Amino acid sequence: MRTLRRSAPLLILVALLSAALVRGATVQSPQPQIAIDSDHDGMSDALEQALLLQFAPKFMVDPHDCSRLPAEFKANLQTPAVELEDGTIYGQVFPVKSASANLPTAEIHFYHLWRTDCGPHSHPLDAEHVAVLVTASGPDQASAKWKALYWYAAAHEDTICDVSQITRASTIRAEQSGATVFVSPGKHASYLNEKLCRAGCGADKCLNLVALAPGKIINLGEPAHPMNGSVFIASSAWPLSTKMANSNFPAEPVDRLNKLPDTDIAWFHPGKHPVQGIIANSNSTKQAIALGANDTGVAISVAQQSTGNALQKTLKNTKHALGVSAKQVGKALNPPPESEKPQ
Repeated sequence: MRTLRRSAPLLILVALLSAALVRGATVQSPQPQIAIDSDHDGMSDALEQALLLQFAPKFMVDPHDCSRLPAEFKANLQTPAVELEDGTIYGQVFPVKSASANLPTAEIHFYHLWRTDCGPHSHPLDAEHVAVLVTASGPDQASAKWKALYWYAAAHEDTICDVSQITRASTIRAEQSGATVFVSPGKHASYLNEKLCRAGCGADKCLNLVALAPGKIINLGEPAHPMNGSVFIASSAWPLSTKMANSNFPAEPVDRLNKLPDTDIAWFHPGKHPVQGIIANSNSTKQAIALGANDTGVAISVAQQSTGNALQKTLKNTKHALGVSAKQVGKALNPPPESEKPQ
């Protein structure tokens, strides 16, 4: 009995302390973690990196390229300087306006940066890229599932040989993950189909390419707010900052693509090059560019016209023009005798 009476005050004290601790824990609830947005574009660093990893393309490159592999560049240097030619890919993620205000949409650029362009008209440094437009399944960016809508591949961008392409993500089976991208050796133009590589002013050939081993993906941030020491963005030695400032999914090419069959890959700038008034068709005819293992050949069509009719008309017109030219050349080289000339 004495023991119980002596321990009673101690038990009361323990109970009071426990109650105080519970009240303190209730008042001092943990604060929600603030998402870091280093490039100040409205998307957290963590979300941007997750999207870069989800949609990272599978780059097919020439193992004997004279510039070896896409390079990692030294951080915190104003002038681009190669750290390692190790297959590093750089990324950029930024929000864009969507058709539905309730569904967040983002544009992602993947840059393969090279020590040199070693094709015709070679030059030091080469900034090439592909892009994808993605949308979220719901209004909450962090918890939503993201899906690709369109892919873009830059090939000889902003030159007379510009054969950049745009297509629906479903066409190349790249809605949930990265597209397969074929990179021409030397010039490093990007193509969404291996056969299209032949369209690059005749100099591109995507033969015997191998998959680039997965490596680092480094977020560049934004031109005004570079991340990970990527201050070399602003260098005038290459057009990287310009590429980062522009969208690859403006309304006109997207609207034009949406009028074509859903199996088509379209030129981004039709008419800029003699062959760019055509589209490269992937599945809509028996002679179409087939994807993956079903590659059966190449077919082309005039934009917004049927593939078969356009191809037949083009072939017929070409034969006729060649025939007329041959006759004219023959007459010039073999003039008729004086007696046969019309009086």
